[in-house]
Amino acid sequence: MEKFEKVTGIAAPMPLVNIDTDMIIPKQFLKTIKRSGLGVNLFDEMRYDDNGNEIPDFVLNKPAYREAKILVAGDNFGCGSSREHAPWALADFGIKVIVSTSYADIFYNNCFKNGMLPIVLPEEQVEALMKDAEKGANARMEVDLESQTITDSTGAAYHFEVDPFRKHCLLEGLDDIGLTLEKAGAIETFEAQASQWRPWV
Repeated sequence: MEKFEKVTGIAAPMPLVNIDTDMIIPKQFLKTIKRSGLGVNLFDEMRYDDNGNEIPDFVLNKPAYREAKILVAGDNFGCGSSREHAPWALADFGIKVIVSTSYADIFYNNCFKNGMLPIVLPEEQVEALMKDAEKGANARMEVDLESQTITDSTGAAYHFEVDPFRKHCLLEGLDDIGLTLEKAGAIETFEAQASQWRPWV
């Protein structure tokens, strides 16, 4: 997993509440176990018509937001089923940060495991960032995980909380496998001792 550094980029506004995981990545795209390639199907039923043509009014189809790295969303983002394909699709599209007032627990946890930062802020702050994001290509925001701040295009900064362990994992690029590999020396020592204690195993 890549280390999470400062993210500076376009923020796309999605003021809908209760955006569930089936809206993020519909069930017909769950056949793959690859983390890559799902970005094209992100929000598929909102991005494309029945003939596969882009719907111009959808935010991520607008020229200003095609390269968005930050998503400012309504309350209860990522509710519904527990599919990990949802953060996979967001990450593959290029989204690195999501800002909302709340998330479904499983989706929230899956974001961290896939190198994404879900930020929780009070409603009035999310509304301010949403309004800033509506400026289009001028809505460049900066997210600094080290200082735990998100700064909008006007220079206004908002502090967010994040669990210290999760912050460490993002900054160091550690997923569950990476965390295990950090203990590789201790594991090898234990295995060597275990072989001596139980040579019949």
